[in-house]
Formats: sequence, structure tokens, C-alpha cells
Amino acid sequence: MDHNGFASKDIQTVRKVVFMISALVCVLLLTTVIGGYVYIRSALQPVDPEDKKTVQVSIPIGSSVSDIAAILEKKGIIKSAAVFRYYVKFKNHADFQAGNYQLTRSMTLEEIISSLKTGKVMREMKLKITIPEGKQLTQIATIIAQKTGYKQEQVMNQLNDRAYIQELIKKYPMVLSPDILNKNIRYPLEGYLFPATYSFPKKKPPLPAIIEPMIAKTAEVLAKYEEKKTEKGFTTHRLLTMASLIEAEATEKADRQKIASVFYNRLRIGMPLQTDPTVLYALGKHKERVYYEDLKVNSPYNTYIHQGLPPGPIANAGEMSIEAALEPAETGYFYFLATPAGEVIFTSTLAEHNREKAKYIGKE
Repeated sequence: MDHNGFASKDIQTVRKVVFMISALVCVLLLTTVIGGYVYIRSALQPVDPEDKKTVQVSIPIGSSVSDIAAILEKKGIIKSAAVFRYYVKFKNHADFQAGNYQLTRSMTLEEIISSLKTGKVMREMKLKITIPEGKQLTQIATIIAQKTGYKQEQVMNQLNDRAYIQELIKKYPMVLSPDILNKNIRYPLEGYLFPATYSFPKKKPPLPAIIEPMIAKTAEVLAKYEEKKTEKGFTTHRLLTMASLIEAEATEKADRQKIASVFYNRLRIGMPLQTDPTVLYALGKHKERVYYEDLKVNSPYNTYIHQGLPPGPIANAGEMSIEAALEPAETGYFYFLATPAGEVIFTSTLAEHNREKAKYIGKE
């Protein structure tokens, strides 16, 4: 019996087993390393580069880096609390501040850390100003004056100061252009102060500190529609002008996209827009009804005597009207009429429009 033969076979078997185990361990290690690398690389990226919506994040006093990481992960601002902790340690970051922060899922880790360190924090707010949709600049100035103690005239002077407007154009080129300084435009910033609620840490901040967040908000909202705006060949000024007409004509029950379709249908065939709010803007008055005599007012804003869009916005438009200006419905309508009940009736011909007008004006 050849014992050496068996011993030789046993050794070969053991070697094969050791080789296979070693190979398996190597594969597992390699897989783990690659998987870990992919995971860490992903965790270092923003959660969603496209999501600019702000999320309020509260960091309590005395929070450790681990506490902060856990809060950020729970709020969906970062992908991994563990990776965030190691990143902070590796980069030797410190001096985070407690407070309430407005963060977004599109922020990089460095941007998040910078915010938490530099104290971009929502302090206790002592002033709140709400600007409703559809308000004109003079009305917004009145709201600001009532809330702050400034005189309405002071607010309007700031809003119309030419040197200040030119500074703003340089500061906010993504939304303000020299178009707003056209000689036919009544107020350069008309339509550019976005309707929203604004909070301030002082009871009476400097006027630029009140005005500029409203312009910045307009820029923030319009940034979402930049691609569509470019597709349609719109300038910001033209878009906000059209949106302001839609806003001024819309009621709560109105279909803004159909209103937009009427305006675009008229522009396409060279028909005057003939929208009453532009006449009222030209007159500088707020009236319940526009009379035939009013339609003759000599102003570049009067869309009964001038074809095309007016020189600029006639009010501030909300996001629904901006969307309608970019995505009008496809209709054959050329007329619409708001009833006393707030319904809007759309018609294709002047005869149909006059019939509806007679019916509902008779009921008033």
C-alpha cells in the first residue's frame, strides 16, 4: 500500500481548499471595499441636486456632531449620519452653532457645514410682512409702510431710486435686466416683488433689507422654470408681464391656463389684448368697472389702443400665473368674461361674448 500517494493527495486537497477559501476571502474583501467606496462616495453627494425646497432644521444648544448628524439624516438633508460624522472629523470642522436653519436637499456637505458654522440661522423674528398675489407696487409700499412705520412716500422713493435700481440689476442679474428702466415703464420694480410672507429680525429694518428678499424670492421661483422659459424664448420681463395680466384677470374659480390661451391667441393674430386691468393701471385708479371713456386713456399700458403686451408688469404674479404664462391651454377662445359669482365664461366669437355679457351685466 502506497501511503505516500495518499499523503500527496491529501496535501493537494488541503492546498485547493486553502486556495479556494483565500480566493473567496479576497473576493469578499474586494466586494466590501468596492461597496464601501461606492456607498461613501454616494453619501458625500447631495441627497437630491434638483430639490431646492427649503427644510427647517432645528439644532438644539449643546448638540454634539453625532446629534447634528442624526438630525440632518432624519430630516433628509444628508444620506448618512456616519459618513457625515467621519467627514467632519477628517476635515477637522468645528464651531457649529445652535439654531433654526433653512437647508435644502440639494446642498453639498460643505455648504451644509458652512451654514451651520457661519450661523445662517433663523433668529427670533420681530417683523412679518405678507405680500398677497396681484398687488401693485404702490399697494406693496403701503403694506410695508403700515408694518414698519416708514412713510409710504419713503418706501416708493426707495423703490424708484434710479441709482438703487441699477445696483439691484448688477446684484440680481438672473432676474433684473435693463428692460425695467425703459422710459415707458411707470415703476421699474413693478411685478418683481414676489407675493409671499417675509420675516425679519428687526422691527424696522433698512428698506433695502425688506425689498431685496422679495426680489431674491422672485429669482428663486423663476429658477425652477429657467429651462421652460428658454424653450419658449421668453425674457424674464416678458414672462412676468404676461403673468401679471393673467393674475389681474383671474378669479378664485378661474382657469388661468385658459385665460393665458386667450391672450396668446390674440397676440398670434395681432388682435389687441383689450384687458381692463391695463386700463385701470394706466388710469392709476381702482374702479369696480371700466367705462368706454376710460378705454381712451393715452398710455402705453392701455391694451385697447396698443397691440401686444404692455411695457411691463402691472402687478405681482403668483406662481400659478407664472406657470399658466409658460403652459397655456390650447383653445380656440378669444374672449372671456368674469361673472358676478366669480365664474369665467370663455367664448370664441365676439357675438357669443356680447351675448354672455348682456346676460350677466343685466343680472348685476
